[in-house]
Amino acid sequence: MSSRRKILVAVAWPYASGLRHIGHVAGFGVPSDTFARYHRLRGNDVLMVSGTDEHGTPVMVAADAAGESPRETAERFNQLIREDLRDLGLSYDLFTRTTTANHYRVTQDLFRTLHRKGYIVEQETLGAFSASTGHTLPDRYIEGTCPICGFESARGDQCDNCGNQLDPIELIDPRSRIDGTTPLFKKTKHLFLDLPAFKDQLTEWIESQGHWRQNVRRFSLNFVKKLKPRAITRDLDWGVPIPLEGYENQDDKRIYVWFDAVIGYLSAAIEWAANRGTPDAWREWWQSPEAEHAYFMGKDNIVFHTVIWPSTLLGYGDDGAYGAGHGNLRLPDNIVSSEFLTMEGKQFSSSRGLVILVREFLSRYDADALR
Repeated sequence: MSSRRKILVAVAWPYASGLRHIGHVAGFGVPSDTFARYHRLRGNDVLMVSGTDEHGTPVMVAADAAGESPRETAERFNQLIREDLRDLGLSYDLFTRTTTANHYRVTQDLFRTLHRKGYIVEQETLGAFSASTGHTLPDRYIEGTCPICGFESARGDQCDNCGNQLDPIELIDPRSRIDGTTPLFKKTKHLFLDLPAFKDQLTEWIESQGHWRQNVRRFSLNFVKKLKPRAITRDLDWGVPIPLEGYENQDDKRIYVWFDAVIGYLSAAIEWAANRGTPDAWREWWQSPEAEHAYFMGKDNIVFHTVIWPSTLLGYGDDGAYGAGHGNLRLPDNIVSSEFLTMEGKQFSSSRGLVILVREFLSRYDADALR
């Protein structure tokens, strides 16, 4: 057995909707790079991947403001973000994007496989739409008062104060985080990932992760207690097309950005291997029992990496185009979640203008000062 370990360093994907500030790189960029460099020095085989998250409402809102298409906005910010991360000296083996043909193929294969196995079901629900633009409003772009604990800044998917899962329609006095208007709620059909089907497996798995940071483990266990099916499609015309009969020709429904974004860790590894001319090399990091996976993100992304992505992996199993005949895809080994960076006692916020942009910092100081 080789003493060289296969280490996958999976780094959160920044939205291609604006320039990154130092709070972003402090939360996921520099810690992941330090970890990757340490393991390379130890002689381990490291694969560090990430890219720009280019679908969903954030990119559409930025595109509308700039008077350009979402694809043009994503292209522009992919280049700018790539430059900033390079200038910081972050040592990605691949920094890609979620609009590649490869990412679409991988995402659609996982989606089709989960649907075929009964883990994706259709339900009618009340969808939230912007009163000013008519665009769908993602849960995280809706804010209001939590009906359970009274916290006034609860999001449409969960309350960060009491930890309960929510639906936007449950919020008291809901409002758009984009422009403050009251969302409109309309009946719509969506496809849902059956998270409750994985409750027992998730609980057992999370409980066994004694090495995780306590905030990650505790939050995840509390979340799993009250699992509900989660919508993984949205009423949008920008995103990965839904690869199912009856949906393929619908221009106004796409796969939810947070379902496809976490699949990026897998699709990036597949792309990296193809670029090297060794198309199956990614399997050494994803299907070997000796591989190790470390995920780096801000604390607001914990649930996507400890519940939604693991559920997708458990449901997919050793099936589909990438699993069949080769074994299960690996679950995360470590979830490294950072607290938010603050300035003057307040959380960094692009929307409130409380930021120091990476390129602004680097125009005055050396990258090592930030690192």
